[in-house]
Amino acid sequence: MKTITSLLIALFLVSNINAQKLLDIYKNGPVKLIPDTEFGKTNNWDKVFKTYNDTMYKKHVGKRKSLIILHDGSFIVNHYYRNFFTKFSPDGKFEKEFSVVNSKGEKMKTPDISGVLNNEIFYTGLTNMGKMTCFDMEGNFLKTLTLDYMTRQIIPLPNKKLAVVGWVAWSDRFRDFISIVDYETNEENIIWDHFTKRAKDDFKDQMFVYKYKFKKRGIITIKTMPYTGHLGLRPAPIISLLKDKLLIAIPPNGEIFEYKLDGSFITKKKVNWEPGSITPAEQIEIQEKAIENYRKKVKSMESQTDKSEKIIEFLEAYKIIIKKMEEDLTKISEQIPVPYFSTVIKDSDGNLLFFEYPKEEGANKFNVFTYNAEGKFVCQSSFICDDYNLVINPNKLVFFNGYLYGLQELKDAEGVPMRLVRFKLEN
Repeated sequence: MKTITSLLIALFLVSNINAQKLLDIYKNGPVKLIPDTEFGKTNNWDKVFKTYNDTMYKKHVGKRKSLIILHDGSFIVNHYYRNFFTKFSPDGKFEKEFSVVNSKGEKMKTPDISGVLNNEIFYTGLTNMGKMTCFDMEGNFLKTLTLDYMTRQIIPLPNKKLAVVGWVAWSDRFRDFISIVDYETNEENIIWDHFTKRAKDDFKDQMFVYKYKFKKRGIITIKTMPYTGHLGLRPAPIISLLKDKLLIAIPPNGEIFEYKLDGSFITKKKVNWEPGSITPAEQIEIQEKAIENYRKKVKSMESQTDKSEKIIEFLEAYKIIIKKMEEDLTKISEQIPVPYFSTVIKDSDGNLLFFEYPKEEGANKFNVFTYNAEGKFVCQSSFICDDYNLVINPNKLVFFNGYLYGLQELKDAEGVPMRLVRFKLEN
């Protein structure tokens, strides 16, 4: 009898811990992310994430992976460029690798899995031809949806609808918009859009953005400062499902739009905090570090006795770019505004977390503002992690049943550092 009573008490305590509202933790912040060492502990990460070491055009691309969670708590990891996916059980154990197959049983080329529709249909991002592949939970091809634009984000809505952040480059402007797509008919309803004037000469250098056109190798673009260039000035909307509403958040100006799921406009508001900025002194420090970095590249290339045609071309490019960087260094005089937030992540209690850009690179401290299900900002806090080099975005961090699951890199790891990790949130 004592054993049964003790067991019931233990279950009650665990239930209370898991039932603690995340909002209470945010309000008592800062929030510490504590990794669960038992989660996925039997996995051989060097094998599970062997594609972490992938390179393309001599650049490391293996960390370009993303995470989605299924309704039963299992996980899917995308391996970009590889046309296969990895599935993990709810306790983080590796289960299998799988690909999409057509009716003939042939493996298909597919981009990443972007999400799950109606808990039963996987859908991918778009190919270069604007095709979205849809398939069942076993990887069997179902159908293709066609969208004649490029996309940034696609999230599932009820009744087999998809909300899409799309964009199109016109001759004189960019158009960014939100479209609701019907899975059954492929019909679309654009509910929000914004036009940004396009520079008359896209090849022309902007401050802190440098371009060099090779004779055979295309164009190289180097940015030395964050939030600069035409992409930084465009709205780049972020969409989220909030109860029975679709929320559109605009990082550069802090605007928030709320729509009904049928596309009807509800209201427009703005975040209640001021954005940050990069001071002239900080810009000078960043620019000087960039100049020094490229000077080292040039010195390393010049030290090679047998220079290839490619090295000779890049030497010329870097020398020209360094000169332009040095010219810009003398022109720094004004602050650069930082967007109001970098990303939005929905937690498992229905709150939306608006994350600021980190103030210090590598500090693993991220300020966050909580927007509750009733549409109000209710508190400010910060997320802190000692064990992992955090990457904060919805492709790398997903909430489920009060825990935060991440596809993150373990500090000081031997071999492949990437892990599928479960974090408990504590104060």
